[in-house]
Amino acid sequence: MPSFLGSLRQFALAPNLKSVTFAERGFPGAGSPATEQLEAIPQTVVCGFEWGIAARDLWNVRRRLDLVEPEQRGFAYEGAAMAFTIRDAMAGGRGRRTRELLLGPGAPHVFLTYIGIGFAMARLPRRLWRGVVPDLTGSPYYPTMTWLAVDGYGFDLAYFHTRRYVDEQRVPPVYPWEGSPDYFPHAVDQGIGRALWFIHGADPAAAAAAVGRFPKARWPDLWSGVGLAATFAGGCPEDGLAALRESAGEHRAQLGLGAVLAIKARTFAGHVPAHSALAAQALADLPVADAVRISDLAEAGTNGREAGPQSAPVYEQWRRRIRAHFTGNTLQPGIRRNRSRRSNNG
Repeated sequence: MPSFLGSLRQFALAPNLKSVTFAERGFPGAGSPATEQLEAIPQTVVCGFEWGIAARDLWNVRRRLDLVEPEQRGFAYEGAAMAFTIRDAMAGGRGRRTRELLLGPGAPHVFLTYIGIGFAMARLPRRLWRGVVPDLTGSPYYPTMTWLAVDGYGFDLAYFHTRRYVDEQRVPPVYPWEGSPDYFPHAVDQGIGRALWFIHGADPAAAAAAVGRFPKARWPDLWSGVGLAATFAGGCPEDGLAALRESAGEHRAQLGLGAVLAIKARTFAGHVPAHSALAAQALADLPVADAVRISDLAEAGTNGREAGPQSAPVYEQWRRRIRAHFTGNTLQPGIRRNRSRRSNNG
């Protein structure tokens, strides 16, 4: 049972499940065959948020989250991370709920919990952003993957403010995330690219056309976001995925990058649905095990910030090394481009 204050927070802050449906958002993808599958994702995030915003303690939240089926469980943790981030901010930055979640039961879902922090950022004043990611020293992918919070922020902008950030293609003001303000718009666009897959109901032609309406300089990050969402969230049959890859043209490496990162996140959480394995094969010519291997070797090849005033964060170094597999510019011994069409064995 939530506390009285928890019930008030839930009433005031929790989104309505209907508010995230495609029809309610006015998305062109509403009514497509993939809509039901895709709509379940933001609705699961809302459920996780409701449990996190109202609960008395972490035990109760964890018990609810772990009752969610494995394919959707990470999204529920994503919502809980969003709620805990807001609660910690409401406590003047003294809260420890987010840290306890990410170091505890949320650890296998760290990729998505960072995205949940980004959803909270979209609802918090920027002056509070500095403390939204707790100190997770010693945990995997910290601070490298905290850029996924910025990705989540970009997704939220596109999903809930579609006219401004998709139709009008506005760019939010930069923020010196991890000391790299120049990279901030790139991470935002990766999230916007993920949102395009949802907004257009996993329709490959519509998603590709949406990317094409943006300035060309933004296409690479948008395509990587589309690839990540198509692989992680699914909603598209094999022939549609093949068409998506064809539409990506010179940005197929970005599409493959997104697929590899999605598979890495899925395997780290301990469950790879069939649609994710299918997408990895269709978009990247990779079975699950090879996608994970490429990600891990690329990660091992990063060794701190590059030198120079326009240096790339470690997160982007990792991404570049994964892209190298698809462009043939291998940067890490042991990573080889795979052109074969192999089985989907994970």
